[in-house]
Amino acid sequence: MASKSFKGSRSNLSISSDAAESHKPPFPPTVTFGRRTSSGRYISYSRDDLDSELGSNDFMNYTVHIPPTPDNQPMDPSISQKVEEQYVSNSLFTGGFNSVTRAHLMDKVIESEASHPQMAGAKGSSCAIPGCDAKVMSDERGVDILPCECDFKICRDCYIDAVKSGGGICPGCKEPYKNTELDEVAVDSGRPLPLPPPGTMSKMERRLSLMKSTKSVLMRSQTGDFDHNRWLFETRGTYGYGNAIWPNDGGFGNGNDEEGGEPKELMNKPWRPLTRKLKIPAAIISPYRLLILIRIVILALFLEWRVRHKNNDAIWLWGMSVVCEIWFAFSWLLDQLPKLCPINRATDLNVLKDKFEAPSPSNPTGKSDLPGIDVFVSTADPEKEPPLVTANTILSILAADYPVEKLSCYVSDDGGALLTFEAMAEAASFANSWVPFCRKHVIEPRNPESYFNLKRDPYKNKVKPDFVKDRRRVKREYDEFKVRINSLPDSIRRRSDAYHAREEIKAMKLQKQHKDDDPVESVKIPKATWMADGTHWPGTWLNSAPEHSRGDHAGIIQVMLKPPSDEPLLGTADDTKIIDFTDVDIRLPLLVYVSREKRPGYDHNKKAGAMNALVRASAIMSNGPFILNLDCDHYIYNSQAMREGMCFMMDRGGDRLCYIQFPQRFEGIDPSDRYANHNTVFFDVNMRALDGLMGPVYVGTGCLFRRIALYGFDPPRAKENHPGCSSCCFTRRKKHSSIANTSEENRALRMGDSDDEEMNLSLLPKKFGNSTFLIDSIPVAEFQGRPLADHPAVKNGRPPGALTIPRELLDASTVAEAISVISCWYEDKTEWGNRVGWIYGSVTEDVVTGYRMHNRGWKSVYCVTKRDAFRGTAPINLTDRLHQVLRWATGSVEIFFSRNNALLASPRMKFLQRIAYLNVGIYPFTSIFLIVYCFLPALSLFSGQFIVQTLNVTFLAYLLIITLTLCLLAVLEIKWSGIELEEWWRNEQFWLIGGTSAHLAAVIQGLLKVIAGIEISFTLTSKSAGDDVDDEFADLYVVKWTSLMIPPITIMMVNLIAIAVGFSRTIYSVIPQWSRLLGGVFFSFWVLAHLYPFAKGLMGRRGRTPTIVFVWSGLIAITISLLWVAINPPSGTNQIGGSFQFP
Repeated sequence: MASKSFKGSRSNLSISSDAAESHKPPFPPTVTFGRRTSSGRYISYSRDDLDSELGSNDFMNYTVHIPPTPDNQPMDPSISQKVEEQYVSNSLFTGGFNSVTRAHLMDKVIESEASHPQMAGAKGSSCAIPGCDAKVMSDERGVDILPCECDFKICRDCYIDAVKSGGGICPGCKEPYKNTELDEVAVDSGRPLPLPPPGTMSKMERRLSLMKSTKSVLMRSQTGDFDHNRWLFETRGTYGYGNAIWPNDGGFGNGNDEEGGEPKELMNKPWRPLTRKLKIPAAIISPYRLLILIRIVILALFLEWRVRHKNNDAIWLWGMSVVCEIWFAFSWLLDQLPKLCPINRATDLNVLKDKFEAPSPSNPTGKSDLPGIDVFVSTADPEKEPPLVTANTILSILAADYPVEKLSCYVSDDGGALLTFEAMAEAASFANSWVPFCRKHVIEPRNPESYFNLKRDPYKNKVKPDFVKDRRRVKREYDEFKVRINSLPDSIRRRSDAYHAREEIKAMKLQKQHKDDDPVESVKIPKATWMADGTHWPGTWLNSAPEHSRGDHAGIIQVMLKPPSDEPLLGTADDTKIIDFTDVDIRLPLLVYVSREKRPGYDHNKKAGAMNALVRASAIMSNGPFILNLDCDHYIYNSQAMREGMCFMMDRGGDRLCYIQFPQRFEGIDPSDRYANHNTVFFDVNMRALDGLMGPVYVGTGCLFRRIALYGFDPPRAKENHPGCSSCCFTRRKKHSSIANTSEENRALRMGDSDDEEMNLSLLPKKFGNSTFLIDSIPVAEFQGRPLADHPAVKNGRPPGALTIPRELLDASTVAEAISVISCWYEDKTEWGNRVGWIYGSVTEDVVTGYRMHNRGWKSVYCVTKRDAFRGTAPINLTDRLHQVLRWATGSVEIFFSRNNALLASPRMKFLQRIAYLNVGIYPFTSIFLIVYCFLPALSLFSGQFIVQTLNVTFLAYLLIITLTLCLLAVLEIKWSGIELEEWWRNEQFWLIGGTSAHLAAVIQGLLKVIAGIEISFTLTSKSAGDDVDDEFADLYVVKWTSLMIPPITIMMVNLIAIAVGFSRTIYSVIPQWSRLLGGVFFSFWVLAHLYPFAKGLMGRRGRTPTIVFVWSGLIAITISLLWVAINPPSGTNQIGGSFQFP
């Protein structure tokens, strides 16, 4: 199969022959790459995809390299790569199924001018060649790169034409170009020029070379040999015994103490851990465990007593109550057992800085040796998820305290909306001011909306004299930024209407030219959505059209902010800037907009499919070994949160951690937290307890992943920790000779069922798809994610200083490859969604994804920071909250009826961890027994019977002890978790509210889906918006009717009527049964107390419900009770009498 492809640095084209169109395979489709030049013509780049039946190895690319000749002089690599990257960042890449992958050069991305040199569409000088309107090449600061001494302005395309076809003569002064002088212009003054890599190595070979040498790229000469003189000069190294540390080949800190490369004097220095465990004090945890044991014994004795002592007068009432109580005891046990081993953890950021960012013999310059992080932000609908919220999240990521060159941000727009696209472009433009302002004045939080709305004094602890002036100016800039974001919908609509009218006029003119005398019919042109540069938006149009709707549009990738320079770019005194950023790093992280391809007939798997598309695209473009997943409304509240998570990943044993889960914290919750939105019992009790086992569950956002764990590989040393239980197909043989023959990067990548086979690379395409770039990036991500081998006890480590080399520059073929892996057909016949990436088939894909990792033997860590790591929003409206809980419960029911049930877990999962996951799938079924138990008090009052024969002392003693042990356990949980008693009580209340409404609906929905295959969705039937704009919590009082409210309302009404009926019957009885009345009334009040927040939600805003409503409610209840007594009076009773008798 022949193709045109990018080889070497992939910035220069290599010429090849094209395959005949008639011989293309039917699947996968051929993808052609094309670039639109400044003149409007397209240059076609093509690369045929590999055969979908990837078991065969009969595919290859046929490439012909033309050597340099007088008419084929390639551009200097140091310049061409930068110019190619700038060209890529100004291009909108589109493509997908059976379509050409095109790079559309964007003159501008937004209406306003882009000022930052990294931003797409950044304004620059125009080319001086007549008839060319392209932009001049520029460096990191946006300064024009002028290749000739005469300073003749020339663009990239014209420069290539001048070199290749014009004999290398400058069109301005007619003198030959001098490449050496071009190099000096291209590089910042005072900055050493990185030597180009050997021309004979491909991009991926250069990446893989990281794992075969610890020497920096700066230490290599242009011939590819080690330049000893340059190394001595630039690192001040010395030969012999000194600071020149030479690791033995293949050592890499794999636990072989005798092979260590560093002198013993350095190895003997005190080794400091990055994290430590903080155990719960024994004075709290020991009584806690003892109480659990006592309560288990008491429950067993109580249930045994209940089974033996039947209520023969109401056997049906006794039977229902006993069954419910047995289930409640079982459910409590599942919830309580995983809480036996809670722990707390702490990190040491100073040690992290010393190890990874301080000068050392292996890192003389002190450049950051931290691994890269790719941050994923997902959004789907700009109407439900406001672009301003998403933009603020993006800004908090760009301003995070992490090495700029190691940070990348990917925004997944699953709706393909131009509104989201332009909002992200506006955010990138505003980041030019916001991010350096945060760095200069150490701003927290770095979300501008949250920062400017802080209630505390913003000037506290600010020492720089220009802070007040800078803050005022940035605040004004942010207000203008918000206005631009909020006006985007109208702006896009007006722009599209104007361009549409112009197109209609053009079409009418053409029609008149062809039909001079005939009557002119009305011209119908599809009403498109237009971008700021006057071209069609390739995504979803405002007025849906074929190939431009939410479920049918091309894949889109736009590099909003190109990768930053490798060295800090300090600001200078510039009068044109609103703020003086002198000595402040003004670089911005890589920002990429991604909208995966969608086509009819394909299952796109909602959020899980979007996240997997980001995993593949990021692997090709930046390949950070760690991935931080955030929802669009969850922003970084602690700018050092990523460093805190990295402490765990880079510590000893960190290579066995699949993810770091941060707690979810919420803003905008009503002060009383009526519906337990903060969910503190789950995040501060259950999750801390799971941290003492194999780790917390994945909850969908605020999670730092290890990339290779998402790829479905087993953890390192799986056999050592689980002898006879682990499953591996990429494993080393037990013989030492086989291990020696296996490459270093493959030893840590194991997946599958066989322990006797070495890793078979030919099987990888069947799992990951046919992208060789993606497959080649896997061992690189695994190596870069290893902890430092700075101690003999650190196994599977990497040498210090290995990640200080510059990242690869982006070029056209890289982004074009990323377009191909986000196409709708890429996942066909692969394991994406099955074992690789986010798992498909469940509404709660997050829990299933975490479960699969724990099932393979990985561990996770719960990272609770002193300052909240992330903050987001949660629904405070009752109906919205119920629908949120319904979705979670539905996912749990799906998990229970799937192969992800913890009963089917592998032996690698610990017993208590398995119990915790089993509880995740079982808890919705408690609603069946809970709703029955909530009706039992009413049935007892209606019938005059009770769940026991008499309220004897034994029953009351059991009830008292069970209640007291529950309260004491709650007090101790509050002690070791730090939550408040009110939060615990709110959680108990909403447990009953959700259990009698959303959980019951989820069980019904799940059973119908499993048994009959019927899909049921509970949606809102009517809505009413809050009319108080000034009230922050106005949505709390909005009443939106939903069918989920029927069971709790019925329970409340039945129990209220039952209390009135029971009280009336007892008063009119000859021999009143006060004990039975008290028992029924007590349990009815227990039910009503738990449903009190639900009742408040139904009443709407406090003070707006007329008093007469409550008066009439009481009168109606009394009337119903009197009618009951009149219809069914107690036999032989004609007066009120009797006496109270307590047993």
